[in-house]
Order: sequence, then C-alpha cells, then structure tokens
Amino acid sequence: MVKESTFDLEESPAILALEDGRVFEGISFGAKGTATGEVCFNTSMTGYQEILTDPSYRGQIVTMTYPEIGNYGVNSIDEECDCPQVRGFVIAELSPIVSSWRATESLDSYLRRHSIPGIRGVDTRALTKHLRKSGAMRGCITSDFLDKKMAIQIAQECPPMEGADFVRDVTPACATDWDFDSLASRKWLQKKYFFDKEVQFDEVGNCFEPLSPVLFFVVVLDFGVKRNILRLLRQNGCKVRRVPSTTSAEEILSLNPDGVLLSNGPGDPAALTYAHKTIRELVGKVPIFGICLGHQLLALALGGRTFKLKFGHRGANHPILDTTTKKIAITSQNHGFAVDPNSLPPELEITHWNLNDHTVAGLQHRKFAAFSVQYHPEASPGPHDSEDLFRRFIESVRQEKKSKGRKFYG
Repeated sequence: MVKESTFDLEESPAILALEDGRVFEGISFGAKGTATGEVCFNTSMTGYQEILTDPSYRGQIVTMTYPEIGNYGVNSIDEECDCPQVRGFVIAELSPIVSSWRATESLDSYLRRHSIPGIRGVDTRALTKHLRKSGAMRGCITSDFLDKKMAIQIAQECPPMEGADFVRDVTPACATDWDFDSLASRKWLQKKYFFDKEVQFDEVGNCFEPLSPVLFFVVVLDFGVKRNILRLLRQNGCKVRRVPSTTSAEEILSLNPDGVLLSNGPGDPAALTYAHKTIRELVGKVPIFGICLGHQLLALALGGRTFKLKFGHRGANHPILDTTTKKIAITSQNHGFAVDPNSLPPELEITHWNLNDHTVAGLQHRKFAAFSVQYHPEASPGPHDSEDLFRRFIESVRQEKKSKGRKFYG
C-alpha cells in the first residue's frame, strides 16, 4: 500500500549567489537562513536522501540536476549518517506530494528539522552549465535578505575547499563497533522478490535478508564513512570497528585486525597529513582497501600527489575501465579531487581509469595487499556493478589470515 501525503509549499523568496557574481533567484524551502559553501552538482536521478547525508559533502551546497526532487520523501533506513551533511540544497522543483509507504516525513520537513536551507525554482540547468564552464565555486544561499551584492561578498569570504580539513567534523570521537545486534546491516529486499529466502521484517513492514556469520575483523579508518560501506562489510562476514581519523597505525595494529578499510570523506586529501603517516605505516602489515578519499590518501601516503578537479565527479553513471579485466563498470561517484598519475611511485600500479576524463580511478600496490578505487562500490545511490570489490577485499583478508595461520571467527 502506497502512503501518500501532501503539504503546503511556502512562497518566500531566496537567492543563490556565486563568488564570480552570478546570482540565481528562487523560493526558500527547508530551513530559513543563510549558508555558505562550495557549490557543486550531482547528476543522480534518485537518492537525494543518501546524497544529503553523505559526509563527503561536508562544506558544500549541492545542486540536483534531476528536475523533480522530494517525491518519495525521506526515511531513516536510507540515511548514510545520522543527519544531513550538506550546507545547502538547490533544486528545480519540489514535489508537493510524498508517495511512498516507506516515507516518514517530507524532504521540506526533514531539512527544516536539521536546519539546512534549501532553494527551489532555480534554473538548475543554467547553474550546472555555468559550473561546468567556470568550475565549482564558493556560494551563498540565503532567505534572510535579497541584497545580491551582499550575498556575493559573503560567498567570496567563504573559506575555499583547498586546504580544508572537514574530516575532523565528521569522524567519530571514539572507536565504536558497528551493528553489534546485526540489525542495521541486513540487506533490504522488495517483498515480491524474496521467493524462498529466509526473511525478516521490521515493525513498519520493511523486508530484510538475514546476515551471514562473522568470519573476519575489519577496522574502518573513518574519515566520514557512509553506512552502506559498513553494511556491505558486515554482509560479507566482517565484524566492523570504526576508529577516528586521527588513530595511529600503532593503535590500529594493536586491535589485531584482519584488514583495514580507508573510508570516503570530505575536504582536501592533501591537508590530512596525519592520515598520510598512519596509512604509510599500515601498508604491508595488514590488507588495505581505500574508497574515494581513502584512495587519494593511499596515493599521498606513498608519495603521490592530488589535484582539484574543475567541477568534480558527482553522480551515478560514471563509466570506469578496469585495466585488468578490460570490463567497464557504471559507477557512483562523489569527489572533487583526483590523483596525479605522473606523481605515483613505481610500487603503485594504476588499475582503473575514468572514461569521461581519463583520470585515475583505481590503484593497487605491486607487492603488498593494498588497493583503492576513486568511486563508490557501495553506491547508495547508484548501480551495483562494483560491489565485487568488497569480495576482492575480503578474499585478500582471507588469504592473509590463512597464510598467518590465524583462526577465523564463528
């Protein structure tokens, strides 16, 4: 049964001002107020709640290129962290109707509850074309005043993304075990597709596949990890412990993990010098898998360099070539920096390329069990073409564990 509800849309004006003087007019939704950040765009057709709650968007104002947003509302299961991480949200049209049996509230209500200002009625096609031509830039979104010159000045005074360490805002304060009761990682199923599978239901009717037994222990060095990364690790038989981004290699190794995952996260990877040191000291001692920011940090830790992309890669349809299999995967991406291929040391081999702009999309160490990808194999939102990378990581963990004669969990 589809749950459908309507709500009234206010008509208060708002503006989005860019640092180069371009101003877009629209209507306020979500929270009233003023916010600044780097303005970027995401081309995904669905998954706005996962995008809003992705910690990699810390410090940014996100524009959705898909025209209608909000039609299926929001719910707690689809969150990638506890609350929205974007500074502001820009859309063309806000659906006045929420149509989903899974919805617990509207997008408008959700943003108001979390004090995130939004602007609708914007010509997002024109805005996106401008950002593609001129590059991602600082902006100011406001419903507090309509003085364009003042908004432009506020945008220009916003700190740049280069050199920014937003990881400290999203990393946990202390180490925590993920999903100790084995409920948050269960695979969500559409009821009509579970057939003869053993299934579990929650109190509102969501259907889940039970988890497999725990066989491995993985530490996630948390720079702003998405929950679906944690879910997939647990679905692949891992006990998972998240540790703060400033955790030293010595502290991590003292936990005796079978593997270490370097998570996604926000900001400039070059600014995280403390993480470079930690990762450098982990390579060769334990299998490593880096995702997005974790990929960039692995390269930096071993002597490579990163650079800022003109407008970044943010969407769910980016083609990636795997040079080892010659296969192409459609991937979900969200990053504004990339690895300089000419800076890489001999021990790092390029394994994946982005076919849109030929930037580095994957690396592996020639000697040790360490590899990384620039995109999001956990998707959420996006295609599942690359989920086998988690199985590749688990296999490297299995082989390392077996070679050392260590006992398996379970």
